[in-house]
Amino acid sequence: MLGSKDESSSSPEEAPKEARRRIWRWVVAGLVFVVVLGIGLGVAGWFFFLKSDAAPRAAIRRTPVVDSPTSTLDGTWSVQPEGADNFVGYRVTEQLPAAIAEQETTGRTNDVTATLVIHDTTISAVDVTADLRELKSDNSLRDSAIKSSGLESDTYPAGVFTLTDPILLRELPRPGETIKTRATGKFTLHGVTRRVTVELRGRWDGERIQVVGSLPVLFADYDMTPPAVPAVASIDNKGEMEFQLFFERT
Repeated sequence: MLGSKDESSSSPEEAPKEARRRIWRWVVAGLVFVVVLGIGLGVAGWFFFLKSDAAPRAAIRRTPVVDSPTSTLDGTWSVQPEGADNFVGYRVTEQLPAAIAEQETTGRTNDVTATLVIHDTTISAVDVTADLRELKSDNSLRDSAIKSSGLESDTYPAGVFTLTDPILLRELPRPGETIKTRATGKFTLHGVTRRVTVELRGRWDGERIQVVGSLPVLFADYDMTPPAVPAVASIDNKGEMEFQLFFERT
């Protein structure tokens, strides 16, 4: 009808309000895009630069058994310096901010010296020293970071275990047999020494004595602050020290 008012048309006062609402919708959409993009870039950065495939856990290797082993284990045994079969290392969990993703990471060094002394069924001495400056993972950025933060291996280069209580075996192990035992001693890390007990597995193949084990490590116990890579990854506040050693008769 001529002269009637169109109810669907906007009044002059409503136009600025609608414009402001549109602006805010664009602002919110832009912020959401930036956040999603940031998360995506963070995940991409983690995947391409710090993504890691952890090494398998230290485990007894089924080496060939020597047909005519010596009749006794008595004596001093040692690992070959920088022997490829020997390692001491770490296992930790890395996490992206806001728990977007996490992964296990390992680093190892074969720059290890170690000796053990056996008489009959008693292991009376064990000494192990690892050069932590030589720890290698699958990422050189990670390896460089722990030299100056967290482990601070440039300042505290040695990880050391010394047996304090003799290990008493029930009987002399047979060649090829895997046994379980414990070793109690002093463990020095990051310049701090603590008394620890390590769960061990051992195997004598008639020629070499193989020993593997791991030890939970709470960083605060050793005055360590977990290292972090800003905006990419942080490290859990605990980890594991693990090792695999092959001793040969000296």
